[in-house]
Amino acid sequence: MKILSCNSNRPLAEAIAAYLNVPLTKADVRRFADNEIFVEIHENVRGEDVFVVQSTSFPANDNVMELLVTLDALRRGSARRITAVLPYYGYARQDRKSGPRTPISAKLLANLITKAGADRVLTIDLHAGQIQGFFDIPADNLFAAPVFRDDIVAKYQEKLMIVSPDVGGVVRARSLANRVNADLAIIDKRRPKAGVSEVMNIIGEVNDRHCIMVDDIVDSGGTLCNAAKALMDAGAISVDAYVTHGVLSGGAVSRVVDSPLDSLVITDSIQATEAVDVASNIRQVSIAPLLGEAILRVNQERSVSSLFA
Repeated sequence: MKILSCNSNRPLAEAIAAYLNVPLTKADVRRFADNEIFVEIHENVRGEDVFVVQSTSFPANDNVMELLVTLDALRRGSARRITAVLPYYGYARQDRKSGPRTPISAKLLANLITKAGADRVLTIDLHAGQIQGFFDIPADNLFAAPVFRDDIVAKYQEKLMIVSPDVGGVVRARSLANRVNADLAIIDKRRPKAGVSEVMNIIGEVNDRHCIMVDDIVDSGGTLCNAAKALMDAGAISVDAYVTHGVLSGGAVSRVVDSPLDSLVITDSIQATEAVDVASNIRQVSIAPLLGEAILRVNQERSVSSLFA
């Protein structure tokens, strides 16, 4: 087995390699003067089972191209099997036609990854589960819920309410609610335009409860912050949020810091910026053991289905 890291999230790749007690494969992923991406692998990969760790987060297009060029280099180096490990799968929110003459970019990216040479894909908390069907190769979609469950159980004992910030996330929130033996509430929201949300109603009794919102992606932070305010106005004791992918673009970090959220817990699927590191109410939990265990099982041809639980 070989673990190879591109540039988007090297700390996570190093943590995965440490969990597996396997050194990262020596490789250069660099740019020419005109910003063209060049990849050179300094170890023999012929006949090897290679796992490439790369989140397609900001800058998304650069990170996607790094991944594609690396996959091609491994394929031409005669690797036996190449698995693209994508802790965060960018373009996932473009999973359907949202209007006339619009793309399905999540499918396009799946095609590119497959054509570049990937034999398998491993990711965490896809924005929409059906994206697995966009791949013509095996795709394993792990869940961060077990990591969140352990963190929540250690912090809260009673008066717990799991909250889905929108109707689309009910299945995810219900799954976590069952794990921690808590009730479920739902935020009914509408989007007047892209990137803007308004809370309409709260479905469920949140008065005198510790509310924990669960989502897959926090980008601008508007939805979470508006929902947190609405929950506090409805009598919640406290509001926290557990979100798998901390995109946190633009002024999202300052928005979260100034919000009623006691804490925003994100995973390290995306490398934290300096602003995230110094934010008073944002912290990261690691998914390296989860990904490392999945990689080990794939390598040993064992089932990974128990990690979905």
